[in-house]
Amino acid sequence: CNSTYPAKLEELNLRALQTFQRMFEAPVGYSGHEVGLPTTLAAVALGAAVVERHVTLDRAMWGSDQAASLEPAGLKRLVRDIRAIERALGRHAAALGDDCAVVGPYPHRLVLSTDVSVEDVHFRRRWLRLDEIGWRATAAALSDLAAEGAEPIGVLVALTVPGDMSDADVAELMRGAGEAAAAVGGTVLGGDLARGPSVALAVTVVGRAMRPVTRKGARPGDAIWVTGVLGGARAALQAWQGGHEPAAAPRLAFAHPRPRIAAGRVLARLGATAMMDLSDGLAGDARHLAAASGVRLVIDCDRIPLGEGVSDAARLVAQPPAAFAAEGGEDYELLVTMPAGTEQAVREAALEAQAPLTCIGQVHAGAGVELLLDGHRLELAGFDHFG
Repeated sequence: CNSTYPAKLEELNLRALQTFQRMFEAPVGYSGHEVGLPTTLAAVALGAAVVERHVTLDRAMWGSDQAASLEPAGLKRLVRDIRAIERALGRHAAALGDDCAVVGPYPHRLVLSTDVSVEDVHFRRRWLRLDEIGWRATAAALSDLAAEGAEPIGVLVALTVPGDMSDADVAELMRGAGEAAAAVGGTVLGGDLARGPSVALAVTVVGRAMRPVTRKGARPGDAIWVTGVLGGARAALQAWQGGHEPAAAPRLAFAHPRPRIAAGRVLARLGATAMMDLSDGLAGDARHLAAASGVRLVIDCDRIPLGEGVSDAARLVAQPPAAFAAEGGEDYELLVTMPAGTEQAVREAALEAQAPLTCIGQVHAGAGVELLLDGHRLELAGFDHFG
């Protein structure tokens, strides 16, 4: 990765490049951290073989029977591909199975992750403004840092654009990315530009954490909490797919997710035992956390906090609102397990982080996830990015 963009790019005209560079004339780096830019970029290079694989590699650590029973068909195919990659990498692959790669000695642990957002897979240009596309892609990547309890340093954006996009369009995309990074105290460290058939943003995030929280530490007796409200992104997606403009609140949830950095850091400080962000939906991601920790999660769906407009959207598909919210994806809230007896501290943390926190269940010995609605078991698949 380059700390500045190259002076010549065959894929984009010089005027577009100059516009792009003017957006980031401030000194590169983040003065609030002891970790300097050379160390950061060295860590990015060191973790390059790891960070681009984090998004779905948690599936690779499951046994084949678990993968077959817990994952939809699109993700089962992906698991096979990832296992083949892991075998090919052999000893060159680091430990797999979490939201982020963690490198470096205590206490200055660098935390890295990469997230890809692709046109007509994760968004449509006719649905969102260009700055919203940039914000959304960057916020999704930053959400992985939140799940690790990490403090952001910055982001690197590898941007692919089609030939019909102007220099002003490129600038708008990156303005959104820059604003998302700045909103959580980070900066744009660099990236790459290329021409391709559609818009795609590969966002690498760099942070640091004194005590990184993984998916693997949940213990029987822990309480299960979730930040914010759920279901808004799915409600917006359903409206667009039906040919309608979403209501304001669901549209905002989809276009402008807020990475819960402050909440993640406070919960890590309070002793969170496991944490991850909700990109595949509560029903799907709870299974990932349960499998990683080797426990059983029992979730009371009646307690799920619902976003504005979710009940109306659920009614259109004749689904209970809580089930609709649990099955939807890309809310980018945090799912976290906390030790018993920390309820009051968690509620105070919610005020400190300005992020609502709701207790939705408990961790038990065993395996898998039990979803309950009105006291009855509920079978939900979770959100499939590849379906």
